[in-house]
Amino acid sequence: MSETIFMIHGASLAPWVWQNYKRYFEKEGYQCVTPTLRYHDVNPNDTPDSRLGTTSLLEYAHDLEEQIQGLRVKPIVMGHSMGGLLAQVLAGRGLAKAVVLLTPLAPAGIMAISPSVMRGFLSPLTKWGFWKKPFRVTFNEAKYSTLNLLPLDQQQEAYGRFVYDSGRAAAESGFW
Repeated sequence: MSETIFMIHGASLAPWVWQNYKRYFEKEGYQCVTPTLRYHDVNPNDTPDSRLGTTSLLEYAHDLEEQIQGLRVKPIVMGHSMGGLLAQVLAGRGLAKAVVLLTPLAPAGIMAISPSVMRGFLSPLTKWGFWKKPFRVTFNEAKYSTLNLLPLDQQQEAYGRFVYDSGRAAAESGFW
């Protein structure tokens, strides 16, 4: 039986971000599972589910834990950004054989707010009540914070796939 890699995407993203990794690891014989976080399975141009705004990090973790338990094997858990923080939560619960973290959000106790982070999330963070509303960063914020190593045409294509995310999860991860 092959090893299983459970790949958790970051905020405002979906499993499409793992397509190159998944293709590579499947060629190497791994089974890859790419779950979609709660309320992220939408068309990027649609209005987000209003419940998204108050979805917590622990609610995301609960959903992922249920999916891992359904695998009946302890996977390698790989997470990017917010998915990296969620991977750490799952590993702390004993659900991972190993953990791979790609630019994970900082866990509680580590101050992660910096001018650079603020620049990447300024528009949602400066709206009163952001912690209970769905949010999506602007193209310029995504270009600065996430897409900066891609050519402009690929930045625009990727940003076109960004969905809304939870203001509560953002507040929990930035203001522990």
